[in-house]
Amino acid sequence: MIYIKTKKEIDYIRESCRIVAETLRLVANNVRPGVVTIDLDHIAEEYINSNDAKAAFKGYSQAGSYDYPASICVSIDDEVVHGIPGDRILKEGEIVSLDVGVLKNGYYGDAALSVAVGNVSPDKKKLLDVTEKSLYEGIHEAKLENRVQDISFAIQNYVEANGFSVVKDLCGHGVGKFLHEEPAVPNYGARGSGPKLKKGMTIAIEPMVNSGTYKVKTGKDGWTVMTQDGLPSAHFEHTILISNGSPEILTVC
Repeated sequence: MIYIKTKKEIDYIRESCRIVAETLRLVANNVRPGVVTIDLDHIAEEYINSNDAKAAFKGYSQAGSYDYPASICVSIDDEVVHGIPGDRILKEGEIVSLDVGVLKNGYYGDAALSVAVGNVSPDKKKLLDVTEKSLYEGIHEAKLENRVQDISFAIQNYVEANGFSVVKDLCGHGVGKFLHEEPAVPNYGARGSGPKLKKGMTIAIEPMVNSGTYKVKTGKDGWTVMTQDGLPSAHFEHTILISNGSPEILTVC
């Protein structure tokens, strides 16, 4: 079921998204060589709690896994998404994906970004740039009466034109009343297919882009998704609102 949100619900979602955006900016500003990933998690959790909100990922479960143990996801280099913060120390030249979800007043916001740890190689810099730009290519297509896979096609077309691949086993999603709602928003597909975009829909668009093969695997921890070939991956995400005009990005500050 695709939920069409009321103005009041959208206001609640907008508030959760504000906290998401502010948390992401705060955590990203603390990314540097020598930082321990669990410290980034603590920074995020403290800020989310200070806004009378909850970290949406903490305690989240999916089929076949134990409850997610941290407040945010921190995924490094070949880790695509769902990396669990711990005792790993960030190193110069790595890229790190930060994914944040927030629950407040019964409604969710969700966003992610990837940042460089110090100076990175030209190839990694291009990966970051292309992945972020592909997100905005997708958002541009999130217009009233377009279809979901107009977004998907735009992302895939831009990514592959730049020599990278989109992850096919994972996708974006509706968000708001629940952390994950219909419709699924793949990062690949055929233009003109999928559900129509309607005013009041809130969706998370999140390209996950690999340097090499699109194929991924899940680590021994049951959560961390990694590239099969061990090459780097990047991830950017915004929660957006479908409105009468241009889509509104809710997870900006």
